[in-house]
Amino acid sequence: MLAESTTQQSRHAPISRIITETARQRLAGFPILSITGPRQSGKTTLSRLLAPDLAYLSLEDPDTRAFATEDPRAFLRQVTDGAILDEVQRVPELFSYLQGVVDADRRMGRFILTGSSQFELIESITQSLAGRASMLTLLPFSLAELQSVGRAPATVDDLLYRGLFPPIYDRPVEPAVWLQDYIGTYLERDVRQILNIQDLATFQRFVQLCAGRIGQLVNVTSLAADTGITRVTAESWLSVLEASHLILLVRPWFTNTSKRLIKTPKIYFTDPGLAAWLLGVRKPEHLTAHPQRGALFENWVITELLKCQTNHGTKPTLHFLRDKQGHEVDAFIETAPNTFHAIEIKSGETIASDFFKGLDYWREKLPKQSITPWLIHGGTTRQDRENATVLPWNDLSPLLSALNPS
Repeated sequence: MLAESTTQQSRHAPISRIITETARQRLAGFPILSITGPRQSGKTTLSRLLAPDLAYLSLEDPDTRAFATEDPRAFLRQVTDGAILDEVQRVPELFSYLQGVVDADRRMGRFILTGSSQFELIESITQSLAGRASMLTLLPFSLAELQSVGRAPATVDDLLYRGLFPPIYDRPVEPAVWLQDYIGTYLERDVRQILNIQDLATFQRFVQLCAGRIGQLVNVTSLAADTGITRVTAESWLSVLEASHLILLVRPWFTNTSKRLIKTPKIYFTDPGLAAWLLGVRKPEHLTAHPQRGALFENWVITELLKCQTNHGTKPTLHFLRDKQGHEVDAFIETAPNTFHAIEIKSGETIASDFFKGLDYWREKLPKQSITPWLIHGGTTRQDRENATVLPWNDLSPLLSALNPS
């Protein structure tokens, strides 16, 4: 069920995306805007909102894709005034022809390209459209976007169960049902298409094992062994999951002189609801005593921090801190040279003194860095302490404003 505060009227109210203003600015200054992100994150809806007068062509459609592949010049001649080209990475041949089209007519905002495979899209744009295209990443809803229309989940457990994919909030559908279909329709189809996987059951096990490791350092050897595949295969599968915006690999912060710091990335999922479903969560109540509840909460906060940057068109500077002795801070974000925000994430509702150990340790160990400490927890308490600002899960606005001062 939706949160009790959700009304029938608000259920149908449009949800404004924070990224919209950034996207409009980019359209005004570039001939091409590229929007990448996971499937069903709202890329097509946003594109049509930004440019309602542009023709819309999906390269997922077999006939459209065949036309674009076999005769790209003729294909582009039919959209001389511009177009929204959806899932454009399906026809990489188009990019070099697009270069000629926009060079011949430098009008701004003529084309919007969307794609769910970030590496293919980035590579094609870098090779053919450098200087002509601006790139943005659209992830699922942020909590603030849902709160703005009264559709936010009322509890942490409901939030982690639902996740934040737009269709779950736009349609009368149970999250577990929608997420099950998402896995079957998009993950299995897209990844099999890229990797030509024959043994789908093994791949499904691999993805589930990834979900069981959220918030942990990536151990590819262990992941491969537990799945029954080679290390090379595990690395390939991880790369494709990251390229498809299904997992996030958050890299540690370190300098050339910081030899004692961990240099292995951590693994997260783009959406906590997706990870929860893979872990067998089918109702919010399943999370009450779930051993991965804390990891799922951390996963959600990490995605909120990432969205804060991507929604403003900022190159992500999200890292974590950890040394070989295990002293850790969950998120470490640089906002200016030698200026950082250190964020500790705890799912507990009651604030304990040991929640601040990592923050205190790293502030002492990095005296040359200007570090602002924050603690995000699963309760509803807001505190301004000497050693950190404590924020409740349902109001991250002070931190998000500090990360993107306007």
